[in-house]
Amino acid sequence: MPSKFKTTEISDPRFESDNLRFITVKTPNLKGRGDICLYVPSTPLKPNTPLVILLHGVYGSAWIWSQKAGVHRTAEHMIAENEINPMLVAMPSDGLWGDGSAYLPHNSLDFEKWIAEDVITAVKENIEEITDSSPIFIGGLSMGGYGALRIGAKYPEKFNGISGHSSITDTPQMKLFVEEDEENYKQENPENESVFELIKKNESRLPPFRFDCGKDDLLINYNRTLHKKLNDSQINHIYQEFEGKHEWVYWETHIKDSLLFFNSCL
Repeated sequence: MPSKFKTTEISDPRFESDNLRFITVKTPNLKGRGDICLYVPSTPLKPNTPLVILLHGVYGSAWIWSQKAGVHRTAEHMIAENEINPMLVAMPSDGLWGDGSAYLPHNSLDFEKWIAEDVITAVKENIEEITDSSPIFIGGLSMGGYGALRIGAKYPEKFNGISGHSSITDTPQMKLFVEEDEENYKQENPENESVFELIKKNESRLPPFRFDCGKDDLLINYNRTLHKKLNDSQINHIYQEFEGKHEWVYWETHIKDSLLFFNSCL
């Protein structure tokens, strides 16, 4: 079957280390190239292996989940201890627009479809155990939590579970982190900017979802508000608060909660 992408580059196994692989594809959605860091378990894989898409926050890129939170080592250890089933973790860039693309379509680029379509296709084309029958999960931190919750709610049929850590919940919160004007993130339909509105719209089709936030995080009140709105609307979800701030030690610790949650959805 021909590739969806005009060009694809994948790392040479001779030079890979720590169970990490790297893929770069050229896609019309980015009008250029996008990077994916991929954790592939050392254990032998079976067909239909689950795939986790893990989105980074502002300022980051495809390398950051592995090199600042060691998520690949966390997953490898959890698999070895039989805490979770073998699963791949795809860690794409957000498209590298400004301080952060918010994983939204804007400025003639479609950062949303890059995640919801291209990343999944790129992994399937390069890893034979990831098939059309593989369960697919999406998670992320901060801007990536926003991307995971929003894209997961907008395309519920694509995902088997959703998880957000320290998540932005609506586009105005981007100004807490980025220098780019808020107008860049505006959507023709404001409903497409709000995590709650998309969840509410697709409530009957949603996969299981969870989110958490540190009690000293600058986004804690936004997360509490989202939790309250979901409760008031009687929308089933899991929300947790833990000690911690908007920082890597929190995400390194609590990515385990996402992996355990995804495993429970299998």
